[in-house]
Amino acid sequence: MPHRSHLFSLRFAHALRESCVASPYSLQSFSRDLMAGITVGIIAIPLAMALAIASGVAPQHGLYTSIIAGFIIALAGGSRLSISGPTAAFVVILYPVVQKHGLGGLLLATLMAGAIMVAMAYARLGRLIEYVPESVTLGFTGGIAVVIATLQIKDFAGLPIDSMPEHFTEKLAILAEHIPDASWPALFIGGLTLTVMFLWPKLRTPIPPHLPAVLAASLCAWLLQKFGFPVDTIATRFSYMSSEGLQAGIPPYPPTFSWPWQQPGPGGAPLSISWPMIVELLPSSFAIAMLGAIESLLCAVILDGMTGRRHSANSELLGQGIGNLIVPFFGGITATAALARSVANLRAGGRTPVAAMIHAVVVLLGLVALAPALSHLPMAGMAALLLVVAWNMSEFPKSAHFVRAAPRSDVLVLLTCLALTIFFDMVIAITAGILLAAVLFMKEIAALTRLEDLTASKTPPEGWKVFRIRGPLFFAAADRVFSELAFLVADAKGLVLELEDVTLLDAGGLAALTKLIDHCHKSNTPLYLCELQSQPLKTLKRAKLTSIPGEVMFYPTLAQALTDISLNNGSST
Repeated sequence: MPHRSHLFSLRFAHALRESCVASPYSLQSFSRDLMAGITVGIIAIPLAMALAIASGVAPQHGLYTSIIAGFIIALAGGSRLSISGPTAAFVVILYPVVQKHGLGGLLLATLMAGAIMVAMAYARLGRLIEYVPESVTLGFTGGIAVVIATLQIKDFAGLPIDSMPEHFTEKLAILAEHIPDASWPALFIGGLTLTVMFLWPKLRTPIPPHLPAVLAASLCAWLLQKFGFPVDTIATRFSYMSSEGLQAGIPPYPPTFSWPWQQPGPGGAPLSISWPMIVELLPSSFAIAMLGAIESLLCAVILDGMTGRRHSANSELLGQGIGNLIVPFFGGITATAALARSVANLRAGGRTPVAAMIHAVVVLLGLVALAPALSHLPMAGMAALLLVVAWNMSEFPKSAHFVRAAPRSDVLVLLTCLALTIFFDMVIAITAGILLAAVLFMKEIAALTRLEDLTASKTPPEGWKVFRIRGPLFFAAADRVFSELAFLVADAKGLVLELEDVTLLDAGGLAALTKLIDHCHKSNTPLYLCELQSQPLKTLKRAKLTSIPGEVMFYPTLAQALTDISLNNGSST
């Protein structure tokens, strides 16, 4: 099926080859990519820093992620317009890893996740996105949004909390306890940032709202500090070591190579890598890989819908895996495709992966040239940015419509994923959501399999009964159908089953059919099966279930079966 080839293809730099090698790449295309890359790079700088802080690490690690992973994934991946870097979805996974294993543990988990994604690509698991129901996606993204928003309240209100507890209910309790200690300068800066973020788009200017919001927050913080009001900024919260000693803020240097396992562990000392630690980090690495795959493929599918083009799912997984394999060696945290930045890239005129590469270069230049200025960004403003990210991520209007319009079973799945993500973790939520969705789906499909009594319309010989089975005979439906059938023909001289509408007979269905055959044998009730489809016939052939004169007979048509009964001829035609 050529229209589905994008789900199975796999090659390095697929998107770059398709857009810049297989098709002519003109100066006009480069100018569009240049403007889009500059625009998205400006958007990415404050977001990358804020997401790194939300994940529990210093802001420069978010910038390193956008620089290294953003460039490599664009180079190696399968989606033309995806912009990769740190994303909000990962916060709920990365923050606990940092709390327990430090930066070194997070980088090691990212490295392992990259290897898992590369393996998924070569296993051709790009079709993975087809099997994640929308109810599960909306549920866990909504739950992630709630968790992210909760984590931002501390900085948004300037609450004097050293560290947040692990569980959601404990987070709510400590926030409620410290609400009386809220700082009005922080609240003012956060409120101003939110106001600019929501009002700026109404001006319909090409400048993204993040930039004026950050500038307004920084100016407000500077004025408040001039009048003697303390404001928590990146410079007051973070520091780095240089040749001149300990410096406040973020280092104005490009990312440099270092071994992930030599980065600080939970106590600040270099991480000591060991096999037990790798085993302990494996569940988190698997969760990172799964979420990275789902989010990047979802982003690519949405971009396909907006552009009419096709991405290569497995090639995108390969690019994401390679990017996450390399970025930990340069101090970058987990990366995946960021939908908001990718859509901004498209709207700004981006046409090829070159725009994403330029975005990475812009972030690099911003780090080197603007590090002292970036250090003055207020924490309340950064928290406000993430509150907007959380709101957009929640897709509340879409979820509200889904709850109103979708079947109850899908709403149950959404609410289950939402609650599990908030109160436990995203891995449990996605696993439980997919399993629950599968069980409810099987229940609904099983309910479609039913019996129809054709005895009155087909007029078989006296004492015989004719039934038609409609729907698949799989394990969730077959036992019910055949048990009901055995009850209905308890006093019959013989039974004819018309199976034209049975498209599937699995092992469970075969076991239930065998049980019915044994029941008919014990009660001396001949059983005639007719009009079987190809798949059920193959299943019966593999099981070596053949005709037994006077007990079980197979016929190509119902008419031939009824004729044979009337002639009292126990042989198949």
